[in-house]
Amino acid sequence: MSSINPLVVDLSHWDPADDYQEVLNAGIVGVIYKATEGQGYNDPTYVDQQHAAKAAGLKWGAYHFADGSDVDGQINNFMSFACPDGDEIFCLDWEDNGGDVMSADNAKHWITEVEKALGRPGQCVLYSGNTAKELINGNDPFFGSRRLWLAQYSSSWTTQESWEAPWLWQYTDGVYGPSPHSIAGIGPCDINSYDGSAAHLIEEWANKPVPPHPHPKPHPHPPAPKLVTVNIAAPSGVRVQVMVNDLPYRRAIRRQ
Repeated sequence: MSSINPLVVDLSHWDPADDYQEVLNAGIVGVIYKATEGQGYNDPTYVDQQHAAKAAGLKWGAYHFADGSDVDGQINNFMSFACPDGDEIFCLDWEDNGGDVMSADNAKHWITEVEKALGRPGQCVLYSGNTAKELINGNDPFFGSRRLWLAQYSSSWTTQESWEAPWLWQYTDGVYGPSPHSIAGIGPCDINSYDGSAAHLIEEWANKPVPPHPHPKPHPHPPAPKLVTVNIAAPSGVRVQVMVNDLPYRRAIRRQ
């Protein structure tokens, strides 16, 4: 079983938080909240929840729930409503949606245009599970260069071959998947595991991932001097010359 490190929740009007201070005290670092869906839906709880979460000291993110409708209309909907600040992550929620699914080309278009509008190339987070596995053909560097937020309610995860590992792993929807299923201040909800420390997650939240800080390499001890004692018996008046690596050696010759 993969290790579970629950540091992020994702919410919507279906399950808004009651008390974000309790959420913070439960060890949660970040909240990703539904902002928009398709071309016209805006989550009515988004703004109040955003203010409350950030006031409590939590990191914030917005996601757009994609569908198969006109992609430019979906871009306009997200940008006009959410338009995330520089300290907030932004995500494309790319899932089946009852068959009304965004194509891979339109997912790329949404990501590209939103990143361009925000001036944050490469920073979109892609939420997906089976949809990415079904619609991405092979190892796609466009998708693979962006962070994957994987939905997979099982004891371990597997990714589409464009990624070696997920950035976040949504391991439960509050019912299925490993425990814990519930967070204080919210109740049962979508919870996400992060393979790293809370401090590192905070550091890379609204940026591309940064490598974990390596431990400094210890300074090597200087080599111990090699001492060689040579006793030479020579009559008085005889000159003695010591050669080291074919060169005369003139130090530390003690005359008895």
